[in-house]
Amino acid sequence: MTTDNIDCQLADWKSCANNFENELKKAIFGLDRSIHLITTAIFSRGHVMLEGDVGVGKTTLLRAVARGIGGAYQRIEGTIDLMPNDLIYHTYINQQGKPQVDPGPVLKHGEQLSTFFFNEVNRARPQVHSLLLRIMAERSLTAFNREYHFPHLQVFADRNRVEKEETFEMPSAARDRFLMEINIETPNDANIRRSLIFDTKFHNTASLVDQVAPGNLPFEELNSISHLIQTQVVTSETLQSYALDLWEATRNPKEFGIKLDNVDMDNLIMAGASARGMSMLLRAARVTAWLNDRTAVVPEDIQEIFYETIAHRIFLTPTWEMRRQQLIEPLITGILQAVSSP
Repeated sequence: MTTDNIDCQLADWKSCANNFENELKKAIFGLDRSIHLITTAIFSRGHVMLEGDVGVGKTTLLRAVARGIGGAYQRIEGTIDLMPNDLIYHTYINQQGKPQVDPGPVLKHGEQLSTFFFNEVNRARPQVHSLLLRIMAERSLTAFNREYHFPHLQVFADRNRVEKEETFEMPSAARDRFLMEINIETPNDANIRRSLIFDTKFHNTASLVDQVAPGNLPFEELNSISHLIQTQVVTSETLQSYALDLWEATRNPKEFGIKLDNVDMDNLIMAGASARGMSMLLRAARVTAWLNDRTAVVPEDIQEIFYETIAHRIFLTPTWEMRRQQLIEPLITGILQAVSSP
């Protein structure tokens, strides 16, 4: 493929990405940044965790995303009695009164499965998290004495941060599999809030989702265009040094002069970002550069998605973990301010 053909293909897909976001905005009001981050994750081929209060539009957003991508969509609800096998198959008594086994949500559509939504994942037991981890990491599953593959699969999970009873926090290894953790908040704009309450079109989520053009991003082609973006958007040596400094700052913030009020910086960090996490950061940064019409990553591309890709990969010591919500944002801000940008 010639350079001109590659440039043309990337430009065409950039137009598709813009159309995809515009279609989502027909159904989702006031969440433009979240939509843009999800678009970035889709072209990075990374899984996404959504976190937010009840009733802020997480489920509607993901239904709209699934419709815009096309392919098969499956959803499962996290409950305390959910077992790993419930993702693979379900059993019941058929009309003839005999036991029957049917494929579960993961296996039902085979390789056509493109979007899998795990609602309230923190209500599921660790055994379920373990199976989800393999599906996310390998996009494959062994069941019924054979191997199933899901080459186009993207997992979206939602974590309820309000209710803590009968919940199980996901282990660090599982959280590290998510490219991004995106906070979905109620919009601050007073006019948007008024519309969400009083405009009746927002009261019927099914009709909102139906407004999204189906298959705006052909799911079977996303892997190939993602690979093309990763190979064509470059990172200079200077940019690589900047990313390595950011990585070190997540592990040893005190060495970069980062201070938080009333915090013992010597005992704050249990583990910084992983190598996998930093590689995912750079994947997302290349996509961000592409969406911003650049052929090379600049520091602003990394900074734009740094919080969503790295914050959940920094693990605090037990003494400070209880204050994570208060500490992690100023810590990320301090890292970005302390590490010199080229």
